[in-house]
Amino acid sequence: MISDHLPDIDLITACAEHQDSAFSRTSPWTKGILLVLLVLLITISSNLWVLAATYAIVLAACAASALPIRKIAAWYTMPVIFVLSLVGLLAWTQPGTPIFTLPVAGYVLTLTDQGLLLVAVLLVKALIVVTYSLFFLMTTKYAQFSALISRVFPTPLDQIFLLSYRFLFLTMAMTASMLKAVRSRGGGVIRSARMQGHLVAEVFGLVFIRSFEQAERVEKAMTARGYNGTYAASTPLKRPGLPEYTVIGIAILAVAAVALAAPHAGGW
Repeated sequence: MISDHLPDIDLITACAEHQDSAFSRTSPWTKGILLVLLVLLITISSNLWVLAATYAIVLAACAASALPIRKIAAWYTMPVIFVLSLVGLLAWTQPGTPIFTLPVAGYVLTLTDQGLLLVAVLLVKALIVVTYSLFFLMTTKYAQFSALISRVFPTPLDQIFLLSYRFLFLTMAMTASMLKAVRSRGGGVIRSARMQGHLVAEVFGLVFIRSFEQAERVEKAMTARGYNGTYAASTPLKRPGLPEYTVIGIAILAVAAVALAAPHAGGW
């Protein structure tokens, strides 16, 4: 594992392959459809209470599946940094009731209640998608996940996705081994970035170059084993049962209700 704040691909795969819960036995089609509905929901709604309730439901599903909640919370670091860096400036330009002012280079920046609300809404939206995506990956075996991808996406998109997912393990392992070498010589990601920035640049540059070399070796190995550009996934997929159709129906009704109550429809 490279860092506690980066998703551990090995742990995600281990949970997907060995975890046994009601959600791991749920049809991948059901979880895929719910993912689409979830994206629609957070796209059309900016109501913080609706988003908070949705996030609580997703988090409860993770807890019911016995997934490592503390690990998932630690993996929030990157999406939180991304959201804050993206909307950190926009929050100071929103009209509303002033809360805090900050003079900067002759200008006065004003943080309003609407600015804080914007940050909170976008942050919860990001956490919903990240949490459910991890839930999807950690409760779906790779064979089922690859079969779902091969049935949903056309060629060559399905091949790109499947091979990229498999190659990601090799890249992460190679990066981890390089960082171990840096630490064994007294370095570290944060300390080296502050004191020896060129070392960090060399590490990531070397990872980039070796990734291409590794990709060529993997391609030659697959070609030697009969790969001709098509990675067929023949794993049968379980069809949704009546309870799962019921959940999908309830989710569709919930999204429709939120869409009708959205501001453009005269509601929230």
